[in-house]
Amino acid sequence: METETTAPEGTEKPKRVMLANARENLRAACDQLNIHPDVYEELKWPRETLAVSLLIRMDDGSRRAFKAWRCRYNDRRGPTKGGVRFHPNVSLDEIETLSFWMTFKCAVANLPFGGGKGGVCVDTKQLSPTELERVSRAYIEAFAPFIGPDHDILAPDMYTNGIVIAWMSDEYSSITGQPSPTALTGKPLAFGGTVGRVDATARGGYYTLRHLEASLDLDPDKSTVAVQGFGNVGYHCAKLLHADGYKIVGISDSSGGVYDADGLDPLAVMQHKHETGSVQGAKGHGETRDISNAELLEADCDVLVPAALERQITAENCDRIKARIILEMANGPLSPEADRALTQNGHIIVPDILANAGGVTVSHLEWVQNRSGFYWDESRVRDHLKKTMETETRAVWTLHNEMDLTMREAAYIHGLRRIAESVEARGTQAYFDGT
Repeated sequence: METETTAPEGTEKPKRVMLANARENLRAACDQLNIHPDVYEELKWPRETLAVSLLIRMDDGSRRAFKAWRCRYNDRRGPTKGGVRFHPNVSLDEIETLSFWMTFKCAVANLPFGGGKGGVCVDTKQLSPTELERVSRAYIEAFAPFIGPDHDILAPDMYTNGIVIAWMSDEYSSITGQPSPTALTGKPLAFGGTVGRVDATARGGYYTLRHLEASLDLDPDKSTVAVQGFGNVGYHCAKLLHADGYKIVGISDSSGGVYDADGLDPLAVMQHKHETGSVQGAKGHGETRDISNAELLEADCDVLVPAALERQITAENCDRIKARIILEMANGPLSPEADRALTQNGHIIVPDILANAGGVTVSHLEWVQNRSGFYWDESRVRDHLKKTMETETRAVWTLHNEMDLTMREAAYIHGLRRIAESVEARGTQAYFDGT
């Protein structure tokens, strides 16, 4: 029996809303820098995207088809790099937009990578461990000619953890006939992973916020934080900020959240989640109450950390956001309309292409270590991550002030300058015209 896992195809051409919105940021950055039109022309569409159908034998003997994609957006600065997400709502538009953001994220962090992304339209909660392994290996089998350590490097994303990456790495090595650890990052340590990768994305955002404390007039001992999304990134970000004195007043996951004005201990909340499957019902230091995800976003706090899915803050709810500072640990958690409205109302938004660049920064270190065969200790990895995040954060903040830009505009300009240099180094129309 064949079962289709996605909605039937319509007759209309799919709308690329997310990618179109992302291109608006690109166009604005090009206009600000007076970038040569060749650069915009090259960056407005992905270099290549491959779509496949993964046909998987399920445990009950049936077969199911899962749509899957891999996009390589731009490789001017080096091989493309980006995660693979397993989620029932993954779409082509989302994958190409995420790879666009990854292109700029790598440039902002000054890494020798371009941007890529992949995904499978699947609900992992409905799969057995053996079915999940088959999907993971089938993804690599389908895309093996498309990826590689000097072409396109994979990494974990939503619902693709260390064991999934281990299966993928093992499958790629089997296909190539030799150990190939450099084709994927985010691997378990026994598979050639690096120390410091598990909390790298969260730690990068933490370093960014801490570096901006004086500029943002933030006092850790007097500031409150709400975190939406309590997976790997949200949990580690909350834990790091809590350890430094920030009061975590709100935490939510996909099933809802908890709020306590007197504070929550992220470790205790995670223990409760492990025991019950949800953060709801966890106890804080005062009168803890269960709330919805929507209420979490609108909670009374100084810093809001969206660490879940895209488009969580929109035109419908942005006027109820109380947090003065939004640290984007998720990719694209604000719609363009919400972004503009919040900025006009004085909110400071630390953009995703800067705030969550810690993951790919440490993935680059893993790739370097795999190639050299020499592995660093955790202190060296963290020192490098801290230096990178602080250097690029200061550069973006300086542009934000000098050019009177939002932090998002400043981050795009910062990354675009580096991408444009690599494009222009190969010659533009101006060069061939002799102008």
